[in-house]
Amino acid sequence: MVRQAVRLPLLLPGSLLERTGTDTGGSIRQPAAFCGITGIKPTYGRCSRFGTIAFASSLDQAGPMARTMEDCAILLESMAGFDAKDSTSVDRAVPRYEDALERGVKGLKVGIPREYRPDTLPSDIAALWDQGIAWLRDAGAEIVDVSLPHTKYGLPTYYIVALAEASSNLARYDGVRFGERVEAGTLDELYEATRHAGFGEEVRRRILMGTYVLSSGYYDAYYLRAQKVRTLIQRDFLNAFETVDVLLTPTAPSAAFAHSERPTDPVQIYLNDIFTVPASMAGVPALSLPAGLDHDGLPLGLQLIGRYFEEETLFAAGRVMEKAAGFTHRPALHAGAFA
Repeated sequence: MVRQAVRLPLLLPGSLLERTGTDTGGSIRQPAAFCGITGIKPTYGRCSRFGTIAFASSLDQAGPMARTMEDCAILLESMAGFDAKDSTSVDRAVPRYEDALERGVKGLKVGIPREYRPDTLPSDIAALWDQGIAWLRDAGAEIVDVSLPHTKYGLPTYYIVALAEASSNLARYDGVRFGERVEAGTLDELYEATRHAGFGEEVRRRILMGTYVLSSGYYDAYYLRAQKVRTLIQRDFLNAFETVDVLLTPTAPSAAFAHSERPTDPVQIYLNDIFTVPASMAGVPALSLPAGLDHDGLPLGLQLIGRYFEEETLFAAGRVMEKAAGFTHRPALHAGAFA
């Protein structure tokens, strides 16, 4: 049984797919997993964000999406580097990522976070994760169980920090200097009409929630506390990387849902970020690669998370898994099916 859904035309057989994107809480990695391609969110500050519309400034990071690990390596090398026009850009030498692709994983220590395996994890994804572990072990890596104890706070912390920053960043779109102007009788009415017409329902929801957590009387209770928890999440990764070189997890808790299956409750949609937001909160690099199909024939991805500025290790481990997975599936010509 194959769910019927409209897939990206970029994925039609024989088409060229090389795109850049921005990842705030998983917006490179999750689409890559859902569409059966590779995508990498580099270390925060590795790629310039100059020219992009800011959503959450302390989280947004540009990165590539492409068919293969090699294509992503070529694209990232071209994108990475210091940019004086981006205040968060890091002035650090850019390695030749292609050279890391065939480095292998012999002697590499791969961490498996126990918190990423909840009781509700679908069996398809759990089995694929186990298969990914086996691929790396067979290639010479050492598998190590690790703990990221503050993972359970990642999602609520992210949706406080990200929405607060979105509220601040998007305030400029008021129809005066930025945004499509909707004429009105007074300045306040112009602001109100412009921001209502210029933003969709989900964007308005996020702005309102972000404004709430930044408001007087709630800043300390929500935003300030979330920043403290964020530090703990970052510390979890730093502690884990004292004993392992890379982490392996699922990318998302499900395959892509069809348009007709889209949850009406926004919280259910937010829950799909559960495996991607912790790396974003910590600012560490992470990539998703296609590893298999679920029982409906839809792509599933596995996620590799690395140390700061060690994208080369991700490419080396990812290349080993890419070869082992042999993922060559492409959408059939009718909507929704992968052959």
